[in-house]
Amino acid sequence: MRAVPLLCLTVVLLAVSALGYAADDYLLQPGDILTVSVWKEADLTSDVLVRPDGGISMPLVGEIAAAGHTAEQVRSVIEQRLRKYIPDVTVAVIVKQTAGDQIFVIGKVNRPGAYPINRPVDVMQALSLAGGMTPFAAVNDIRVLRREAGHQITLKFRYRDIEHGRRLQQNIVLQSGDTVVVP
Repeated sequence: MRAVPLLCLTVVLLAVSALGYAADDYLLQPGDILTVSVWKEADLTSDVLVRPDGGISMPLVGEIAAAGHTAEQVRSVIEQRLRKYIPDVTVAVIVKQTAGDQIFVIGKVNRPGAYPINRPVDVMQALSLAGGMTPFAAVNDIRVLRREAGHQITLKFRYRDIEHGRRLQQNIVLQSGDTVVVP
């Protein structure tokens, strides 16, 4: 009987690690899709979208704030709330899709747009995802726009430096929500 929770936890760990994150460090975001599975309760098993406000809803469980929490934290809350109705409940929460993790590349690139990220992506890789820069791009005036603590910051990126193997520290790993601007 105790092998079932271990199996569920293993499935969660495998699903999240396949996305390139350790199970305990990926924070859920609006747009992510979760599969919530309740052992022996097919009516409570479903795919759940993390809404734009960061919450999810489930029968018997109600509203849960999911954004900014790990799948394990959400699983624990669901399990705790279901114990009122199902004393020996076992819940698994699997991150099915990380649609909430995106970066944006705009300006003089061949394919501007939003790009989902499910692994670490640096500025050079983001430019590659966008099909490279157009011939008229100002390659030494590229900026990365990032929100930190409610404020927008700008990080400079000089493509020619990286191209020549200099100042490599500016080729930062992008965070979800970052915008690469190529003037």
